[in-house]
Amino acid sequence: MKPFKIVILAAWCMSLFFEDQAVAQGIDYTKYVNTFIGSGATGHTFPGAVVPYGLVQLSPETGNFDWSYCSGYRNTDSVIHGFAHTHLNGTGMPDLGDVLFFPFSGSRNRKEFKSRFSKSSERASPGYYTVILTDGNIKTELTATQRVGVHRYTFAQGGQSHLLIDFQSGLVSNKDALADRVLASEITVVNKTTISGFIRTKNWVDKKTYFYIRFDKPFIGSSFIDPQKRRLIVDFTMKAGEQVGAKVAISTVSVAGAEKNLAEVGIKGFDAVKLTAKNNWNQYLSKVAIEGTQEQKENFYTCMYHLFSQPANIADVDGQYRGVDDRVKTSANKAYYSTLSLWDTYRASHPLYTILDPAKDADIVASMVQHFDAVGTLPVWTLWGKENFCMIGNHSVPVIVDAYLKGLKGFDAEKAYAAVKTTLTHNGNPKYDWTIYDKYGYLPADLVKVESVSRTLEGAYDDWCAAQMAKALGKTADYDFFMKRSNYYVNVFDPSTGLMRGRKADGSWVSPFDKLKISHADSKGGDYTEGNAWQYVWQVQHDIPGLIKLMGGKEKFAAKLDSLFSMDSKVYGDGLTLDVTGLIGQYAHGNEVSHHVAYLYNYVDQPWKTQKLIPRILRDQYQNNPEGLSGNDDCGQMSAWYILSALGFYPVNPVGGEYVLNVPFYEKAVINLADGKRFVVEAKNRSERNSYVQKIELNGVVHSSGFLSHRDIMNGGSLVFSMGPEPKNNK
Repeated sequence: MKPFKIVILAAWCMSLFFEDQAVAQGIDYTKYVNTFIGSGATGHTFPGAVVPYGLVQLSPETGNFDWSYCSGYRNTDSVIHGFAHTHLNGTGMPDLGDVLFFPFSGSRNRKEFKSRFSKSSERASPGYYTVILTDGNIKTELTATQRVGVHRYTFAQGGQSHLLIDFQSGLVSNKDALADRVLASEITVVNKTTISGFIRTKNWVDKKTYFYIRFDKPFIGSSFIDPQKRRLIVDFTMKAGEQVGAKVAISTVSVAGAEKNLAEVGIKGFDAVKLTAKNNWNQYLSKVAIEGTQEQKENFYTCMYHLFSQPANIADVDGQYRGVDDRVKTSANKAYYSTLSLWDTYRASHPLYTILDPAKDADIVASMVQHFDAVGTLPVWTLWGKENFCMIGNHSVPVIVDAYLKGLKGFDAEKAYAAVKTTLTHNGNPKYDWTIYDKYGYLPADLVKVESVSRTLEGAYDDWCAAQMAKALGKTADYDFFMKRSNYYVNVFDPSTGLMRGRKADGSWVSPFDKLKISHADSKGGDYTEGNAWQYVWQVQHDIPGLIKLMGGKEKFAAKLDSLFSMDSKVYGDGLTLDVTGLIGQYAHGNEVSHHVAYLYNYVDQPWKTQKLIPRILRDQYQNNPEGLSGNDDCGQMSAWYILSALGFYPVNPVGGEYVLNVPFYEKAVINLADGKRFVVEAKNRSERNSYVQKIELNGVVHSSGFLSHRDIMNGGSLVFSMGPEPKNNK
């Protein structure tokens, strides 16, 4: 037997030992996660190694310079360019891809650094990724802790073996942007096993990344291959089948901080780190136990995996972090959360965190308040601790208010409310001018120029949320002020069309008016954000009864919903339309503004239509393959929608403390709550034929409402749906 085969066999046996030890401790939920779901089409997910809320997201990169490579990876590619330590899950904008490693054999003089790879050898599970690069027959294995990426490379051929460590590389929109990406850098070869330094990069945000790299085998030589000294090759002489490992710690603060972060792995070997990551994931995945088919479990637990893959705790092990103002601060709880895609995640991800991980959601709120303390406005979309003001609304507000009203601890309520009030009354977000907003009662299309309707509607929702926190804190004047503003949505409703429509400062409607035209601020402007008038008319999450009244009552409202789902599924406009996907009529499940709409039938006494639609969306738009997501995962929001909807309830109003009931997708699911209680959801007699709810029982008592309170869930107990073949009006 050749030495290489002996090494691989030994590694395989050791790996099986660790796997068996993990399984022996309980159910192994990680076996149900398919990290490749969403890595094709428009899902923009990555398959690499990450732990829950991890700063390091170590994954292969198969391409760049295109919207398709926001995460750096596409399942259909056949070439790998390297393995970088930071990535984004399911976004619509590329960034990160920092500190890229590429192993190769033979001559170090190469024009291109890339390799074909064996698709059949590519494997991934939570916290682990492996592949064989066929150019040189190099087996790559990756695992991670919160702040450290761990590599293991097995060189089958031996001889001259090398690693390119590329600090210039990163995910950008085009080749020209790559050359300008790094603004400053300093890389030091400390000794034959250690490299340290930092890079300052600018793409979506301007950020600093510090690193400390330690190899488990000395390299025999090293040299930079570019004048800027940002691309370094380290050389090894290897025996056939010999391995080299590397531990790469990342920090936003300093090289010293990165070195301290190495304490997360200490002297642990690769397999031990991999096992820790696996056990860590099992702790999170086991928060919900479902009964279903293998395919159903893989869809469900992959969504759980994507939900907890962010936001990222960017604080060092000692609690230091670099804030939005670029100053180093210390967090008392040693946590500071970023990668907050709030226009997406306020809708379902954060309400789900309040059920499955309330302590972390409270920590996220504390981070938002710390962000406010630094710059005087709450986060909109933060990455690496920095603000990019992507998307609209001030949707830290609903996250904070929801956490407060649900009684989450870990942040100062008065400070949090002061941050909410200031954010919604002082101009800090460049997309909102409150003087104009209050003068007209909406954002006039001729003054704001882009997204006037969408910004007005999303602003009104934030105002309603602020009003609820003001009321709870006894701030009557503030409550009245914000409640008045929460009604501004009425001012952009056009009775003649029954839709939300752009309005000018003189009160006239924008004309001509194309009800179906998609608009997008980043390209051609328009009055809507990644949507059209038919998709945005439902964006009144806080006052569905008021919207029903505007539309002429329940029957007309229901008829309009019917029209939405039965219209032609066409997408057009002179703006970017890539985000408007997953169409059923003009309902676009691939874009978050539609996510609550299928539940609105419950408000007009036609719940059976929701019960018909939700399983269809769960079945058709979430499938167990790389193209299985109908749109960007958007930092877990698409996944959160699946989890909640599959459990049988969803927060149409994310701050209402109330969930709309539909029909569970599984016969049984158990939510294991943080305090040891359990909430069990069952669907008795559920089948393809028995698809409609006949009766609902909460803790053994008939539940006549089509809604469920947050308190009902957190108290523990049971929710039982009795199913039948015909629709029944369960109000």
